[in-house]
Amino acid sequence: MSKKLVMAWVLGLAGCASQPQIVEREVGQFDLKLGTAPTRSMAQGLVSPTAGSTFRGGLDLAHTSGMYVGQWAPSMGLLQGTLELNTYVGYAQQRFADTPGFELGVIRYSFPEMENWDRHQYYAGINLAGSRLGGALSSSPGRTDSTLLLELGSFRPFDLDVRLKYASHSMDSPMYHVGGSVRVFDDWSLNLSRPLLGIHLDLSYTDSNLSGPECGVYNGQNAHCEGFFMLKAERALF
Repeated sequence: MSKKLVMAWVLGLAGCASQPQIVEREVGQFDLKLGTAPTRSMAQGLVSPTAGSTFRGGLDLAHTSGMYVGQWAPSMGLLQGTLELNTYVGYAQQRFADTPGFELGVIRYSFPEMENWDRHQYYAGINLAGSRLGGALSSSPGRTDSTLLLELGSFRPFDLDVRLKYASHSMDSPMYHVGGSVRVFDDWSLNLSRPLLGIHLDLSYTDSNLSGPECGVYNGQNAHCEGFFMLKAERALF
Protein backbone atom coordinates (compact mmCIF):
# COMPACT_ATOMS: atom_id res chain seq x y z
CA MET A 1 0.00 0.00 0.00
CA SER A 2 1.46 3.30 -1.03
CA LYS A 3 1.89 5.89 1.71
CA LYS A 4 1.90 9.61 1.15
CA LEU A 5 3.44 12.29 3.33
CA VAL A 6 2.34 15.91 3.18
CA MET A 7 3.90 18.73 5.22
CA ALA A 8 2.17 22.12 5.26
CA TRP A 9 3.57 25.20 7.03
CA VAL A 10 1.23 28.14 7.52
CA LEU A 11 3.46 31.16 8.28
CA GLY A 12 2.49 34.85 8.35
CA LEU A 13 4.36 37.75 6.74
CA ALA A 14 4.96 41.09 8.46
CA GLY A 15 1.75 43.12 8.59
CA CYS A 16 -0.48 40.13 7.70
CA ALA A 17 -2.77 38.47 10.23
CA SER A 18 -3.33 34.73 10.44
CA GLN A 19 -7.02 33.90 10.14
CA PRO A 20 -8.48 31.74 12.93
CA GLN A 21 -10.29 28.54 12.04
CA ILE A 22 -13.43 29.51 13.95
CA VAL A 23 -14.92 32.94 14.66
CA GLU A 24 -17.78 32.90 17.21
CA ARG A 25 -20.31 35.64 18.00
CA GLU A 26 -23.45 35.84 20.13
CA VAL A 27 -26.49 37.30 18.34
CA GLY A 28 -29.33 37.57 20.86
CA GLN A 29 -30.33 33.99 21.77
CA PHE A 30 -28.26 32.60 18.90
CA ASP A 31 -24.64 31.51 18.73
CA LEU A 32 -23.08 32.16 15.31
CA LYS A 33 -19.88 30.44 14.20
CA LEU A 34 -17.98 31.13 10.97
CA GLY A 35 -14.83 29.32 9.98
CA THR A 36 -12.75 27.06 7.81
CA ALA A 37 -13.51 23.93 9.86
CA PRO A 38 -16.91 22.30 10.56
CA THR A 39 -18.11 22.77 14.15
CA ARG A 40 -21.00 20.33 14.73
CA SER A 41 -20.21 17.10 16.60
CA MET A 42 -22.21 14.61 14.49
CA ALA A 43 -22.41 16.79 11.40
CA GLN A 44 -18.67 17.44 11.59
CA GLY A 45 -18.00 13.74 11.19
CA LEU A 46 -20.43 13.39 8.30
CA VAL A 47 -19.62 16.36 6.08
CA SER A 48 -18.21 15.08 2.81
CA PRO A 49 -14.41 15.54 2.60
CA THR A 50 -12.68 16.73 -0.56
CA ALA A 51 -9.03 15.91 -1.19
CA GLY A 52 -6.81 18.89 -1.89
CA SER A 53 -9.54 21.48 -1.43
CA THR A 54 -8.09 24.90 -0.58
CA PHE A 55 -11.25 27.02 -0.61
CA ARG A 56 -13.67 25.73 2.02
CA GLY A 57 -15.70 27.15 4.88
CA GLY A 58 -19.10 27.40 6.47
CA LEU A 59 -21.36 28.77 9.16
CA ASP A 60 -23.33 27.35 12.08
CA LEU A 61 -26.23 29.09 13.86
CA ALA A 62 -27.45 27.55 17.14
CA HIS A 63 -30.35 28.61 19.40
CA THR A 64 -30.25 28.32 23.19
CA SER A 65 -33.04 25.71 22.95
CA GLY A 66 -30.68 23.29 21.18
CA MET A 67 -31.95 23.77 17.63
CA TYR A 68 -29.32 24.58 15.01
CA VAL A 69 -28.84 25.07 11.27
CA GLY A 70 -25.66 25.33 9.25
CA GLN A 71 -23.96 25.06 5.91
CA TRP A 72 -20.52 23.73 5.09
CA ALA A 73 -18.76 23.90 1.70
CA PRO A 74 -15.97 21.27 1.55
CA SER A 75 -15.23 22.39 -2.01
CA MET A 76 -15.97 25.79 -3.56
CA GLY A 77 -15.06 24.47 -7.02
CA LEU A 78 -12.77 27.45 -7.72
CA LEU A 79 -9.47 25.76 -8.56
CA GLN A 80 -10.40 22.11 -8.86
CA GLY A 81 -13.21 19.69 -8.16
CA THR A 82 -16.94 20.23 -8.13
CA LEU A 83 -18.91 22.79 -6.13
CA GLU A 84 -20.45 21.06 -3.12
CA LEU A 85 -22.67 22.38 -0.32
CA ASN A 86 -23.58 20.43 2.83
CA THR A 87 -26.63 21.98 4.53
CA TYR A 88 -27.82 20.62 7.88
CA VAL A 89 -30.49 21.18 10.51
CA GLY A 90 -30.79 19.42 13.84
CA TYR A 91 -31.22 19.42 17.59
CA ALA A 92 -28.54 18.86 20.25
CA GLN A 93 -28.86 18.72 24.02
CA GLN A 94 -26.16 18.38 26.66
CA ARG A 95 -26.68 20.13 30.00
CA PHE A 96 -23.18 19.64 31.41
CA ALA A 97 -19.83 18.71 29.84
CA ASP A 98 -19.44 15.61 32.07
CA THR A 99 -22.96 14.24 31.44
CA PRO A 100 -24.24 12.38 28.35
CA GLY A 101 -25.86 14.41 25.60
CA PHE A 102 -27.57 13.55 22.35
CA GLU A 103 -27.90 14.96 18.86
CA LEU A 104 -30.06 14.26 15.81
CA GLY A 105 -30.57 15.92 12.45
CA VAL A 106 -30.39 15.71 8.68
CA ILE A 107 -27.77 16.81 6.12
CA ARG A 108 -28.42 17.58 2.47
CA TYR A 109 -25.42 17.13 0.17
CA SER A 110 -25.94 19.39 -2.86
CA PHE A 111 -23.95 19.48 -6.10
CA PRO A 112 -25.35 22.45 -8.09
CA GLU A 113 -23.22 21.62 -11.15
CA MET A 114 -24.22 17.94 -11.33
CA GLU A 115 -27.56 16.24 -11.97
CA ASN A 116 -28.91 13.44 -9.74
CA TRP A 117 -25.97 13.70 -7.32
CA ASP A 118 -27.88 15.28 -4.41
CA ARG A 119 -28.58 13.08 -1.38
CA HIS A 120 -29.76 13.26 2.24
CA GLN A 121 -28.28 11.78 5.39
CA TYR A 122 -30.23 11.35 8.64
CA TYR A 123 -28.08 11.06 11.76
CA ALA A 124 -28.32 10.59 15.52
CA GLY A 125 -25.75 10.09 18.23
CA ILE A 126 -24.74 10.44 21.86
CA ASN A 127 -21.89 12.59 23.22
CA LEU A 128 -19.89 12.24 26.42
CA ALA A 129 -16.75 14.11 27.48
CA GLY A 130 -15.64 14.88 23.93
CA SER A 131 -16.35 11.38 22.57
CA ARG A 132 -19.34 10.32 20.51
CA LEU A 133 -21.09 7.29 19.07
CA GLY A 134 -23.62 7.69 16.30
CA GLY A 135 -25.27 6.28 13.24
CA ALA A 136 -26.43 7.71 9.93
CA LEU A 137 -28.71 6.62 7.10
CA SER A 138 -27.91 8.03 3.67
CA SER A 139 -30.62 8.25 1.02
CA SER A 140 -29.77 8.93 -2.63
CA PRO A 141 -31.49 8.06 -5.94
CA GLY A 142 -31.62 4.28 -6.21
CA ARG A 143 -29.80 3.37 -2.99
CA THR A 144 -29.77 3.61 0.81
CA ASP A 145 -26.51 3.32 2.77
CA SER A 146 -25.75 3.30 6.50
CA THR A 147 -22.78 4.43 8.60
CA LEU A 148 -21.76 3.63 12.18
CA LEU A 149 -19.42 6.31 13.55
CA LEU A 150 -17.24 6.19 16.69
CA GLU A 151 -14.98 9.06 17.76
CA LEU A 152 -12.83 9.04 20.90
CA GLY A 153 -11.40 12.31 22.15
CA SER A 154 -10.26 14.27 25.21
CA PHE A 155 -7.17 12.09 25.71
CA ARG A 156 -4.08 14.12 26.63
CA PRO A 157 -1.04 11.84 27.14
CA PHE A 158 2.31 13.71 27.15
CA ASP A 159 0.42 17.00 26.67
CA LEU A 160 -0.96 15.80 23.31
CA ASP A 161 -4.54 16.18 22.12
CA VAL A 162 -5.48 12.77 20.70
CA ARG A 163 -8.56 11.97 18.60
CA LEU A 164 -9.38 8.59 17.07
CA LYS A 165 -12.23 8.16 14.59
CA TYR A 166 -13.61 4.91 13.17
CA ALA A 167 -16.50 4.40 10.75
CA SER A 168 -18.14 1.32 9.26
CA HIS A 169 -20.15 1.74 6.04
CA SER A 170 -22.74 -0.67 4.63
CA MET A 171 -24.52 -0.36 1.26
CA ASP A 172 -27.88 -1.91 0.42
CA SER A 173 -26.47 -2.88 -3.00
CA PRO A 174 -22.85 -3.45 -4.08
CA MET A 175 -20.70 -0.74 -5.67
CA TYR A 176 -18.80 -2.20 -8.62
CA HIS A 177 -15.21 -1.53 -9.66
CA VAL A 178 -12.75 -3.11 -12.08
CA GLY A 179 -12.26 -6.65 -10.82
CA GLY A 180 -15.06 -6.90 -8.27
CA SER A 181 -17.48 -5.07 -5.98
CA VAL A 182 -17.68 -3.56 -2.51
CA ARG A 183 -20.66 -3.68 -0.17
CA VAL A 184 -19.10 -3.09 3.28
CA PHE A 185 -15.92 -1.16 4.14
CA ASP A 186 -14.30 0.57 7.12
CA ASP A 187 -12.14 3.67 7.48
CA TRP A 188 -10.36 5.36 10.38
CA SER A 189 -8.21 8.33 11.32
CA LEU A 190 -5.81 9.34 14.10
CA ASN A 191 -5.06 12.97 14.93
CA LEU A 192 -2.34 14.26 17.30
CA SER A 193 -1.94 17.96 18.08
CA ARG A 194 -0.15 20.20 20.58
CA PRO A 195 1.25 23.74 20.88
CA LEU A 196 5.04 24.13 20.76
CA LEU A 197 6.92 27.44 21.06
CA GLY A 198 3.91 29.41 19.91
CA ILE A 199 3.25 27.09 16.95
CA HIS A 200 0.28 24.70 16.79
CA LEU A 201 1.43 21.32 15.43
CA ASP A 202 -1.09 18.89 13.96
CA LEU A 203 -0.27 15.37 12.72
CA SER A 204 -2.96 13.17 11.19
CA TYR A 205 -3.13 9.74 9.60
CA THR A 206 -6.10 8.34 7.66
CA ASP A 207 -6.64 4.94 6.05
CA SER A 208 -9.29 2.38 5.07
CA ASN A 209 -9.46 -1.34 4.33
CA LEU A 210 -9.82 -0.62 0.60
CA SER A 211 -6.90 -0.43 -1.81
CA GLY A 212 -6.06 -0.35 -5.50
CA PRO A 213 -9.12 -0.58 -7.81
CA GLU A 214 -11.42 -0.73 -4.77
CA CYS A 215 -10.62 2.93 -4.07
CA GLY A 216 -12.59 3.82 -7.19
CA VAL A 217 -15.81 3.37 -5.21
CA TYR A 218 -14.59 4.81 -1.90
CA ASN A 219 -16.95 7.43 -0.39
CA GLY A 220 -16.06 7.33 3.29
CA GLN A 221 -15.13 9.87 5.96
CA ASN A 222 -11.56 10.51 4.79
CA ALA A 223 -10.36 12.66 1.92
CA HIS A 224 -8.11 9.79 0.79
CA CYS A 225 -8.85 6.06 0.46
CA GLU A 226 -5.39 4.64 1.18
CA GLY A 227 -2.88 5.53 3.89
CA PHE A 228 -2.23 9.28 4.08
CA PHE A 229 -0.13 11.35 6.50
CA MET A 230 -0.44 15.11 6.95
CA LEU A 231 1.65 17.41 9.16
CA LYS A 232 0.57 21.03 9.65
CA ALA A 233 2.16 23.86 11.60
CA GLU A 234 0.25 27.11 12.26
CA ARG A 235 1.34 30.26 14.00
CA ALA A 236 -0.92 33.25 14.70
CA LEU A 237 0.73 36.67 14.43
CA PHE A 238 -1.77 38.38 16.78
